[in-house]
Amino acid sequence: KIEFVYTNSFFSKTHLLLRTFAAMKILMVCLGNICRSPLAEGILQQKAAAAGLDWQVDSAGTNGYHTGEAPHPLSQKVARLNGLDISQQRARRFTAADLTNYDRVYALAGDVADEIRRISGRGADLGKVQLLMNELYPGQDEDVPDPYYGAEPGYHEVYEMIDKAADAIVKKYGTSAAQSKMNNPKSSSAQSGAGIPNPKNL
Repeated sequence: KIEFVYTNSFFSKTHLLLRTFAAMKILMVCLGNICRSPLAEGILQQKAAAAGLDWQVDSAGTNGYHTGEAPHPLSQKVARLNGLDISQQRARRFTAADLTNYDRVYALAGDVADEIRRISGRGADLGKVQLLMNELYPGQDEDVPDPYYGAEPGYHEVYEMIDKAADAIVKKYGTSAAQSKMNNPKSSSAQSGAGIPNPKNL
């Protein structure tokens, strides 16, 4: 997809920028798909759209306890306070087919990564999967904490963490040059060491 964008600047009235965007499908995964991953879906989708990126962002959970439910009320509240409406999302369970259907799968915590591995089974392309916060802090295997049993401040903390990680994703993959790395996640993960963490390190 090629887009011609005209912008004003201090030095010249008009600049012609040639921007090349490739469509991508990204899946955000937590446990129940009602607290963390709905926020991650909404945040990244908004940032991608604002950047003019042809990305489809979805979310899922590794368990089916909340299938069909809307996001947690506090996730919806925190999203609204930040200009996002995630109320139309509905929880669904992650399936092995998601690794085929999506270009990149982000686990929001180490236990989620373990479940993705278990559900996907042998032979799955786990090179597509990595911890979300490794995009911001490579190799640190940091979890986004589950705010489900806590009070509202925990949801604000989660939002801020995801927001920063989403900025890093847009910066990293929002150019045609970086897109080639996304199309070969096994290679890029092997080089960066930022793929799914070793269970011994969790």
